[in-house]
Amino acid sequence: MLLDRQGFYSGYKASMTREHPLSQVSAKKPLTTLQKSTKKKVTVRLKNEVEYKGKMDNVDSYMNLIMTDAEELHEGKTVANYGRVIVRGNNVLFIRLENEL
Repeated sequence: MLLDRQGFYSGYKASMTREHPLSQVSAKKPLTTLQKSTKKKVTVRLKNEVEYKGKMDNVDSYMNLIMTDAEELHEGKTVANYGRVIVRGNNVLFIRLENEL
């Protein structure tokens, strides 16, 4: 959407940005990226500020996770070690892929 100087919609559609045409910009889909990253190490932070680090075995369309070899962290310190953790997707604040850093 293009806005004129007064902030009104001008009616023209943007077919290209200044840096890249829209046809060359590839959008990353978060769920697809997660599903391709199974069997990799992740850090999951929950809304209650608890973090889990471990290997993501599976993820579904609701972003529910199954993790193995997981450790629970609170304020950066390991609180417990678990063999398997199942995390409900609506409790997740963010998921960090460790190999992407």
